[in-house]
Amino acid sequence: MYFDRYDIAEAYYLALSHCHSGQWSKEYARLCQLSRKFKPSPLLEVKTLSENGRAIYENVCNKLLRISK
Repeated sequence: MYFDRYDIAEAYYLALSHCHSGQWSKEYARLCQLSRKFKPSPLLEVKTLSENGRAIYENVCNKLLRISK
């Protein structure tokens, strides 16, 4: 993995939208904060992420799912 702000923003946006625990969760609040500054393409999906973005997405999802258990 390497630092690329667009990969990070896209990966976090998807991970937070897929792994939040409901409207009142911390993850949903973070997604709302991110949405104020980051407006993703309507075509954004996990399969459209770069290789680096997918690695970031997987790490974030694993972290979020481990926390919610």
